Amino acid sequence: MFRPKVPTMPQPTGLTTPPAVVETTAVTPHAPASTAATPAPNRSVVQLTPGTVLALVGGGTAVVLVVGAVLVSMLLTAASVAVCALTVRSVIARR
Repeated sequence: MFRPKVPTMPQPTGLTTPPAVVETTAVTPHAPASTAATPAPNRSVVQLTPGTVLALVGGGTAVVLVVGAVLVSMLLTAASVAVCALTVRSVIARR
């Protein structure tokens, strides 16, 4: 009863295409391009001032608080839906 019925794979009938023939090709080496050293681009150094560090910490804290508030509200919503479902089920069972 609980065993799944696995379909059998039928054998292909009719015309089938033959396998493709793979032909090898010759590889011709070529002269390598000149490798001239290019200087690395000048990158500006990011300097963290106390104001930017404070802004980064404040922004990170705000993100954590917002994400936490959203997750807690989702948890509370799920809990309230579960309580409503149990209440409705018990009311229906009494009738």
